[in-house]
Amino acid sequence: MSENIYQNLKQLGANTELPSDPSEAELERVQNPQADTDYNVRFVAPEFTSLCPMTGQPDFAHLVIDYVPGEWLVESKSLKLFLGSFRNHGAFHEDCTVTIGRRIAEFTEAKWLRIGGYWYPRGGIPIDVFWQTGEMPKGVWIPDQGVPPYRGRG
Repeated sequence: MSENIYQNLKQLGANTELPSDPSEAELERVQNPQADTDYNVRFVAPEFTSLCPMTGQPDFAHLVIDYVPGEWLVESKSLKLFLGSFRNHGAFHEDCTVTIGRRIAEFTEAKWLRIGGYWYPRGGIPIDVFWQTGEMPKGVWIPDQGVPPYRGRG
């Protein structure tokens, strides 16, 4: 492993504009200094925002991303900018959730990744979207995502 695993990062510590579209967002990664052991990393984005592709109205979700890294970790500022790039992007809940999961998993070459997209109601119906790369790894503590089903006023 190189002496400075952070030397190639362009966004961390720099004034970085929010990308206007997910396709323009640049994820960055660093070498995993604990690559010899399996462990879970969790990112929670409780205020994720995108747009309905039909109406242009905002959609809101609580995202929970768990992944077991291999040789690479996703750099968190680049992840925040990537997630923020959906703010003005029109896509259905399912597309947003799966796109995020697939892009992180492929980019980091994660051993395993799951994403839960807990979307707030529009038109009276909450939509929850779940995706993962495969079987949950054995021997790694993966806690429940802890997001209760939507209950409204009931």
